[in-house]
Formats: sequence, structure tokens, C-alpha cells
Amino acid sequence: MHHIVVVNARAGTVLEAGPEAFAARIVAAFEASGCTAEVRLVHPRDLDGALSLAIEHEDCVPVIAGGDGTINGVLPVLLQADRPIGILPLGTVNVLGRDLGLAGTLEHQISALCGGEPVVLDIGSVNDRLFHSLSGMGFFSLMARQREYARRRFPFSRAVAFVVAATRSILFTRAITVDIGVGAERRLVQADAVLVTVNSFEGVDWRRNRLDGGVFEVHILNAGGLYSRCKAALSVVSGRWRSSGNLTSFTASEVTLTRRDKRRGHITFDGEVERKAGPLVYKLLPGAVRLIAARERSL
Repeated sequence: MHHIVVVNARAGTVLEAGPEAFAARIVAAFEASGCTAEVRLVHPRDLDGALSLAIEHEDCVPVIAGGDGTINGVLPVLLQADRPIGILPLGTVNVLGRDLGLAGTLEHQISALCGGEPVVLDIGSVNDRLFHSLSGMGFFSLMARQREYARRRFPFSRAVAFVVAATRSILFTRAITVDIGVGAERRLVQADAVLVTVNSFEGVDWRRNRLDGGVFEVHILNAGGLYSRCKAALSVVSGRWRSSGNLTSFTASEVTLTRRDKRRGHITFDGEVERKAGPLVYKLLPGAVRLIAARERSL
């Protein structure tokens, strides 16, 4: 099977290895797995067009390579695709990649991709802004911004950058007042963070057992200051966050979040941060995208 691999040329993994060396590594890994590949390194602004062209080649398997933010950016193209698309996760967190069973070295990911099966993925939208896994405000949006800051300051170590970003986020988060609407019900909460996930995450590594469960899960980190945020962070690291008294969770098929301060707040979409004002209406697009996963069809 021949693959056309569209790669975000600005991804950190590509820049560290060098574009030509990275492309050669991809080709060699596909050949080692009994497949062939053509690598197209493109600037982030050209990813949509390059992926669309790859999808038009019906005798090839189109693959997009990049982190969660890269996949987020091409979601409109994935929605229009009439067949499964492969993913090679090249980011730091790779939430979607892990859920698809694509982890480990690049060679392991490519081997898994060559033997993968199509699965369907629910997609979330926020006032027509799409996301595939996570969207949040408060601590979570600050964490995404701090991660970019830490990457620039500590390019030699992703682990150090992550610790610095997490520490700064815990220290600098300020509580927000949010009006949460589910159907006719309304609740007003003061929270350090509100996170909306497409389907339910579990465990210390935040994995989804179902990608097509058809629900949002809303997590509210209660406002309690530095001590509360530290306890919540420890519960996430230990995998006991579901039982944390600092976290309230519920599921819904549609939810509206409105900041009471009426300011344009920072919102994160799969690690990408934007400023948005007014009510944020979260709607689910069930089974909207087909991807290739190294897991069973019944994800």
C-alpha cells in the first residue's frame, strides 16, 4: 500500500532532525513495514491544500503528520474526506494519537498505521470552531499559553518545558465566573478551569475508550486557590482525578459556557489558544471523521 504523508514542516520533531533526514526516516519506516510512502513537507498554512490533494489520489492512503494542533487545523478537510485518513502524531502531548493507539517511536507508529483499521471519531464545535479532543478555559488555556513560552525558553528538553509550564499555570491561574447551560438548566460557578472533552477520558494518561460515544464531558475545577490547584494536579498525576473533591464532572450532548465578566477570554482548542467573547455553544458532530487506528473497530 502506498501512502502520501503530508508533514507539518514546522513541527518540532522535524526541525530537530532536519527536514531531509526526517523525510528519509519516514520512507524507511514505511518500507520496513511492507508499505511505501511519499513525503510532502509543507508550511503550516499550506497543510489544508496539500492534504486535499493527497485525498484526491484514490490509489493512495493520505496521512497527516503533526501534533494535536496540526490535526485541529485540518479538521475541515477531514470532515469533507470521503475515506479514512492516517495520522502520525509528532507533538508533545498527542492526545488523539494515543487514543488511536499510535504511540512510541516514529517507526512503531508507522508500523501500527500500516496494520491499522478505520474508526469513526466524534468532533466538537464551538460557535463553528472545531476541535477533536479538548477545549477549555481558565487553567487549561493558561497551560497551553505557558507551554509555548516554556518551549521557547527550554528548547533542549520537552520534560523541563512541561514542568515549567505546569508550575507557572498553577501559580498564575485566576478564578473565573462561568454561566453553564445544559438545555433549560443553568448553573453559575466560580472555577479555576472548565474543560470540555469529546467523549470521556480515563486514568492517569487521559485515554478515551470510545471515540464515538456521542457525548461531551464537562469538568469543572472548583475555585479554591493555589492549594486546590496543587491537589488537582497531584490527582491527575496519580490517576485519581475522577475521585477528586476539587473536580465536578457531568456529560451532555450540548453545553453553553458564558463568562460573566463579558471579556474576550482565552479558550484552548486541542492546545491551540484563541480569544473569544460571548456565549460559547458547544455542539457535537457524531461520527463526523474517519481515521485509521491501531485498535479495534469498536473504539
